[in-house]
Amino acid sequence: MSSSSAAGEPRNEDWKNTILAGLANYIDAGSIVSGSAALALWQEAYRLDNDLIGMIGAFGPNAISAGVGALIGGRLCDLFGRKKIYQYDMLFYAFGMLWLVFAVNAWMVVLGFFLVGLAVGADIPASWSLIAEMAPKDGRGKHSGVAQMLWYLGPVVVLLMFLVLAPLGLLGARIVFAHLAILAIGLTFLRSRMQESKRWLEAQESAPRETKQARPGRIRELFTRQHIGSMAFLSGMYLFWNLWAGTNGFFFPYILRTVGDQSQAVAVAVQTLSFLLGMGSIFFIFMKLADRVNQRLLFGISAVTQIIGMSLLALFPLTLPLAILHVFLMSIGGGFGAQSFFQLWSSEMFPTLLRATAQGVMFAAVRIALGAFSFFVPALTAAGFTNLAWILVGFLVISGLVGFIWAPRNEGKSLEELEAKLKVTVI
Repeated sequence: MSSSSAAGEPRNEDWKNTILAGLANYIDAGSIVSGSAALALWQEAYRLDNDLIGMIGAFGPNAISAGVGALIGGRLCDLFGRKKIYQYDMLFYAFGMLWLVFAVNAWMVVLGFFLVGLAVGADIPASWSLIAEMAPKDGRGKHSGVAQMLWYLGPVVVLLMFLVLAPLGLLGARIVFAHLAILAIGLTFLRSRMQESKRWLEAQESAPRETKQARPGRIRELFTRQHIGSMAFLSGMYLFWNLWAGTNGFFFPYILRTVGDQSQAVAVAVQTLSFLLGMGSIFFIFMKLADRVNQRLLFGISAVTQIIGMSLLALFPLTLPLAILHVFLMSIGGGFGAQSFFQLWSSEMFPTLLRATAQGVMFAAVRIALGAFSFFVPALTAAGFTNLAWILVGFLVISGLVGFIWAPRNEGKSLEELEAKLKVTVI
């Protein structure tokens, strides 16, 4: 392996590249949270009806458009290289975000959000693949963790910006969107100096090319028993965790209203604290342990922690101490759980020339399913708080069981070692 990151300690350049690639997570999460925060302002300014609000949620960067973008971007990433996607995709993102910055009516909001979602989705498999391929075999967890910390950082920055800019109303929202657009443009220039993934280049060079029909990394190679099993495992684990995460956003404000002060400042403070706890969990647990300990056990501890945290709300009356304990357990457990392991495992369980394609397919399946599920969330919330809490416990139990039973043991192994064990059968 000629990659400088393949052995030994990673260079500073490797960490720089990981951060540049991982900023896709910051932009992804920042787009989702900024859109949610601006929704009430748009509704008032442009008189959005419930159907249009539902459309924005279903087709935005948290759901369908991101899934479609991942499906397309992941495949192009394997065919033409990581660099082409992760470099120019950010310009497309900035173009979409500018529609939101300068929106003066509802259709501009819908279009802007759809374009932003496509760009975010396309960047995720390119960035995640690049991070895994640059990292040393004993450091993929650390490098993946950096990207996940950036995912948590995005909402913190956006929430604080909305809090400070709240007196400006819709202008404040435009400033938040503008900061994301400017970051994307700057990221385009910074990423232009990055090199293509050496692992992808070497996989292209070493793959047999007897005929045009025998082109390596054909998409139908994913539909072998082994790869279908891997995709089913990862998608199932990640989907049910996301069903909890997506629905949780609807009832979390209920907790903040019920346990005391209803001010925006307190609400933002509690949400910010939850993200900061998650970042601490990623840094001190996932990044420190994922490359060295039993990953199945680590994932299982995370799942149990979140199940306990969610069960508290279903079993006991909602008080301030209970709410704080709930936030603490969910944030700590979530930091080294499903989200972090999905990025890591989805980069390890497929060969190089199908890695981004597989990630794109799975990410698309999860985000599109979330988009469809979002139409049913209001009905679930109407079922009552306790019933909803039990439903969410059920989602976490399913995700935890799927993840724990079928979790791989990849800690300390190089991508080449893992790929050598894959037996790809061309259908």
